[in-house]
Amino acid sequence: MHETSLGRMVQDYITGEELEETSYEEFRQATARMLVEERGYPRESLTPRVPVVFPVKGEEYCRMVDFVVTDEHGSPVLLIFFVAGQPGTYDREVIATARIFTQGAVPLVAVTDSKTAYLYETATGECLARDERALPRYSYVQELAKEHPAQTYSEKRLNAERRILYAYSEFIYGSCCASCTPESEDGLRGGKLGQMSSKENAPD
Repeated sequence: MHETSLGRMVQDYITGEELEETSYEEFRQATARMLVEERGYPRESLTPRVPVVFPVKGEEYCRMVDFVVTDEHGSPVLLIFFVAGQPGTYDREVIATARIFTQGAVPLVAVTDSKTAYLYETATGECLARDERALPRYSYVQELAKEHPAQTYSEKRLNAERRILYAYSEFIYGSCCASCTPESEDGLRGGKLGQMSSKENAPD
């Protein structure tokens, strides 16, 4: 089921900006509220709607990350994705996204349907937690990131990960990713994650 517009606006819990309300946006907003109010995430540690644009076969595709979590130094340590299907079936897709992330591989990645969550470490793809409490408290995220550091990948491996993600992006492109184009990515460059130009990961 693709994400569809509901024809009205909603205020983003993290940024305060007005967003178009969609069939899934209320669940993203509920997740953001839970992270801040129940799991101790500082608002400034959460950046919503960060696009990862990547080149394959001469074209650019993207995967939107619902939340990028940064540590106290501003480095990305966790990517969080909201999905409408079974979270456990998205493991390869979200791990590939974390491995090709623009500033370098991110140590942890989580996927949730707002009820159940799966938490993975990026280096091996191991599932670290799998239940409604799998999204850890902010203080524990930083500990986990140190215990499970991300790897540095060769360009050959990055290209392989891009091709894996490409297979998924071909399916979702034009629906939930329709607004995530290279042009719309430019509009995010003024924020704290604005330096994350995906073209740094472009193959030679």
